[in-house]
Amino acid sequence: MSAITLSEAELSKGDLWVFGYGSLMWRPGFEFTEKVPARLIGEHRALCVYSFVHRGTPEKPGLVLGLDRGGACRGIAFRVAEKHRAATVANLREREQVTSVYREVMRSVWLEDEARRRVSALAYVVDRGHVQYAGRLTLADQLRHVLQGHGQSGINRDYVLATVKAIEAEGFRDPQLHQLAMMLHDQHVPPARDGNSNL
Repeated sequence: MSAITLSEAELSKGDLWVFGYGSLMWRPGFEFTEKVPARLIGEHRALCVYSFVHRGTPEKPGLVLGLDRGGACRGIAFRVAEKHRAATVANLREREQVTSVYREVMRSVWLEDEARRRVSALAYVVDRGHVQYAGRLTLADQLRHVLQGHGQSGINRDYVLATVKAIEAEGFRDPQLHQLAMMLHDQHVPPARDGNSNL
């Protein structure tokens, strides 16, 4: 499947805003000039993507976050200077579109700063027609996949716990993710053998 990406004309001109709701919150991996708490309305954060590469394998899929239809999502908006736009978009496509499970879109997000600005930001929304779309899994199924998941970017458990920590650092909670994190803390998991467990 080919990646669903925006054309140059569809990407906003000038500085680029990027909306992070998962690992981008704690490991953006690109240069930015501003970082602002933000809210996107119309989609919500969900562990709805089977991970075949970064946090799992096709044989033992992990589970990562996607923006799925309905509700709202609090995250972080990063402002990228125009001179870094092309490199940032290329970097994000390499990272997020490795199996083309996300649709690259521009979404209105509300910045939760004093000015309460609304900006158009680059975001990655799950493609519901993709084989890796997991849909709405029970907490037990989420736990099972997260505990088994280990891919190129490390252990799936670490990904979930780092995201919860980043959410808490922004001063809010994601009830379902927090419940899963509590369940993960209750599980005894041996430490990873490689040094990439915190990626």
